[in-house]
Amino acid sequence: MSSLTHNLDQPKHGTTPRRHTDRFGRLSDGFVHGFGSARFLVGQTLFVIVWVALNVAGAALRWDAYPFVFLNLVFSTQAAYAGPLILLTQNRQDVQDRAVLERDRATAAYAMAETEFLAREMADLRNILDRKLDRHDMADPLVTLALAIEGYTGRSLGLDDDED
Repeated sequence: MSSLTHNLDQPKHGTTPRRHTDRFGRLSDGFVHGFGSARFLVGQTLFVIVWVALNVAGAALRWDAYPFVFLNLVFSTQAAYAGPLILLTQNRQDVQDRAVLERDRATAAYAMAETEFLAREMADLRNILDRKLDRHDMADPLVTLALAIEGYTGRSLGLDDDED
């Protein structure tokens, strides 16, 4: 089997087609942000006012033989490019939003696991503290043990001295 057919299922090393796509995507993002800005709307409005004024008032300056047909063509061309650029930017934003959502979900799952772990640890500590013997719990068994030792050895351990 030749090396050409052997490597057809793997991408070539060193080729990064996404880099060009990302560069074009960033460029389209810039255009879309420009289209949506107040500066663009003011500029386009001024452009239309100048165009109309020159075509209506100045018959000698008129470059559009049929009034405003060329202006309409300019706007149609602009819209033909703006639409796909807007869709491209929306798709890129959707991909970015999904990535952020996945990171947020992973962070939330990690936080939930940590919270559950800490809750289990606190419950274990509470159980340990509930089972812990304190001085009062030990007093009666120690007296009983001391009395048993006295009875076995026949010697007083001094428990009766406090009662005198």
